[in-house]
Amino acid sequence: MNNLNPFDISLSRSALHPLTATGITIFQVNVGKLCNQACKHCHVEAGPNRKEIMQKETMAACLSAIEKTDIPTVDITGGAPEMNPDFKWFVNEFIERKRHVMVRTNLTILTEQGYEDIPDFLAENKVEIIASLPYYVEQTTDKQRGSGVFKKSIEALKRLNSIGYSKDGSGLILNLVYNPAGAFLPPSQKALEADYKKEMLKRNGITFNNLYTITNMPIGRFLNYLNTSSNYSSYFQKLISTYNSNTASQVMCRYTLSVGWDGSLYDCDFNQMLGMRVNHGAPSHIGKFDPEKLCNRRIVTGIHCYGCTAGAGSSCGGTLSMPMPS
Repeated sequence: MNNLNPFDISLSRSALHPLTATGITIFQVNVGKLCNQACKHCHVEAGPNRKEIMQKETMAACLSAIEKTDIPTVDITGGAPEMNPDFKWFVNEFIERKRHVMVRTNLTILTEQGYEDIPDFLAENKVEIIASLPYYVEQTTDKQRGSGVFKKSIEALKRLNSIGYSKDGSGLILNLVYNPAGAFLPPSQKALEADYKKEMLKRNGITFNNLYTITNMPIGRFLNYLNTSSNYSSYFQKLISTYNSNTASQVMCRYTLSVGWDGSLYDCDFNQMLGMRVNHGAPSHIGKFDPEKLCNRRIVTGIHCYGCTAGAGSSCGGTLSMPMPS
């Protein structure tokens, strides 16, 4: 075990090393780091001044790649993915290829000039929405994401509800995402979802389908926060001490392939932000897409991976809901 990183040692003790993919059911594409916000917890370090934008040529390579597979779900993220000038075209191309499309939105972009038609576009194509909302209280949300964000988010959510999102029989799915505001793990997803649904309806008349609680990864701006607030060591110790072998077997990198804005391939969005590309003999760029090698690839790991296995586990789809081993 001398050549293994600490996370790999934990995997080895759980009889999970080397960690390998079980196939690909989610094709996640980051179309750029440009964003109208600069949130304190953002592991992407997205913002208004970022220049990294996926070009149409790279998008076309993504479309060619997915045509070689039966991958059912496409997860489009950013930055604010809506700010990519070819966003609508890209979504339409996946829809034409009969794929289920999910889009991760910060909500406030849907209220900005030039993007007001995005909600209708998403609804017409039955795109599933995964929307960030740190809390149902204005002060908490604005502290994490910036002044005025909560009010704009509520405005966007009301708009989405008005066109059918989360309504029974509409087929329009609206999910919210909670990230902790500090150096601690998320609370119970099921309990917090119940609180969110009750409070969002009572306070704002808003409904949604599911709440996903996602652990803040110790990378990007959140890592900067941990360092400046002297929480780095205690937070990492918390992640390591609550390592859960049950969740480790279910981590999202085993069934997700992440594509960077420049076409580079990663095992997950977090590895992408650390520049840890697919390795161990599998192609690391969309232009060399090989379904067989990628579906059976060995996962690239690091100490940050404890963030996905701590406690009840965490993924882009929320808690992994696996109990700690007895």
